[in-house]
Amino acid sequence: MAGKTESATYTHGHHPSVLRSHSWRTAKNSVGFLLPHLKPDMKILDIGCGPGTITVDLASYVPQGHITGLERVGSILTQARKNAQEKGVTNIDFLEGDANGLSYEDNTFDVVFCHQVLQHVGDPVGMLKEMSRVAKPGGIVAAREADYGAFVWYPELPGLTEWQNLYDAAARRNGGEPNAGRMLHVWARKAGFRDVNCSCTMWCYASKEDVAWWSESWFERSVASSFATTATEHKLAKKEDLDRIANTWKEWGQDEDAWISIPSAEILCYKE
Repeated sequence: MAGKTESATYTHGHHPSVLRSHSWRTAKNSVGFLLPHLKPDMKILDIGCGPGTITVDLASYVPQGHITGLERVGSILTQARKNAQEKGVTNIDFLEGDANGLSYEDNTFDVVFCHQVLQHVGDPVGMLKEMSRVAKPGGIVAAREADYGAFVWYPELPGLTEWQNLYDAAARRNGGEPNAGRMLHVWARKAGFRDVNCSCTMWCYASKEDVAWWSESWFERSVASSFATTATEHKLAKKEDLDRIANTWKEWGQDEDAWISIPSAEILCYKE
């Protein structure tokens, strides 16, 4: 079905501050719901793999199998390939491609999954259908998506509510769905899956080190990433608004009681 292309714009973009955040992700802290279902000889497709840290981790779970990381922005794959090479992982490859129209034959993979991708696409149901197409009968289609409207933090600074509202507006302006988590199971059923196994896990940053890392990340992302570009170019916010939001993230990170939870919904479906 190659040929269909993505209509939405990726809200976060690929600024170094974004890639540093994504490089924190591992198989255990991001796709733990999938791990018990993996077998050593499986063939896996990781859609929207980014810098490839999850992909490289998953390769160790299929030592007699193979994993492919697919990413629309080919330049990021240099980092992914370097990561695999440094860790001596060989049952892996990284390819540039658009998941709306995969270049694979029907029934190719044992597992097809994506992590924090469907919230950024124009047709999540269509992408899930395409994921199902290339999965083998009896194979797994899985996804994990955050829900920005369900983020909870302490202390409850007004600037962070402003950030949450602005992120929602920017993501929707780009054609995405920032509250994807609560809709993920519905999209799966619309894509034709009858047995949709649902779960929910969250990242929680409460230690001094984790709070500082998340605070510093969004301090920079608020003014320098594609999120900031979307906000200013489409007149959703002015530079001074972004500066105020960035400084609020810094203020939050300096509070000794700072805490944030980031929930993500998960689906695991078997292709009939």
